Amino acid sequence: MGVTKIQSGQLWKKNDSDEIYLVTRLYNEALSTFAMLRKSGAETEPQIRVKVERSSVGQALPGFTPAQEDEKF
Repeated sequence: MGVTKIQSGQLWKKNDSDEIYLVTRLYNEALSTFAMLRKSGAETEPQIRVKVERSSVGQALPGFTPAQEDEKF
């Protein structure tokens, strides 16, 4: 599952732990887009980098689902 476009400030839930992560930054590297995620409420923990997957219906973060599924992005 994904969204039309991933943007900074979106919340994503990690599938295996149900922890909520905040997208803090998006950037391009070569031909790929990466998202930097920070665990919600844990500002001192290191951020993680996740490669954005693209499909014909939108974008997704592997291992994560949108935490705000009812909202159109």
